[in-house]
Amino acid sequence: VHLQASGGGSVQAGGSLRLSCTASGCSFGTYAMAWFRQALGKEREFVAVKGSGGVSTYYADSVKGRFTISRDNTKNTVYLQMNSLKPEDTAVYYCASRKWYHSYSADEYDYWGQGTQVTVSS
Repeated sequence: VHLQASGGGSVQAGGSLRLSCTASGCSFGTYAMAWFRQALGKEREFVAVKGSGGVSTYYADSVKGRFTISRDNTKNTVYLQMNSLKPEDTAVYYCASRKWYHSYSADEYDYWGQGTQVTVSS
């Protein structure tokens, strides 16, 4: 399984970005897809997850109401729409996948994308 993330960049506070992560080498529809992030000097943290069925959706409290995760199984792609960005959202964002069921723990994900940098300036 290969995950390719893209869409990061630099924006001012209040701006928006959309991240994409395209999977190959797997039956995409059978995988829960998640986004994590890691700020400099901090541990990797959960951001959002979309279950394999596309119904179950969960967010970290810090991004609720501002970020939206979605998936397009016809394109083997998961998205993270990030609005109202804050400087504290600055981090490297990673997509990750695991079979069937969602999890909030990075340790339980089997496959990871390469990460894409998001920088939000005040």
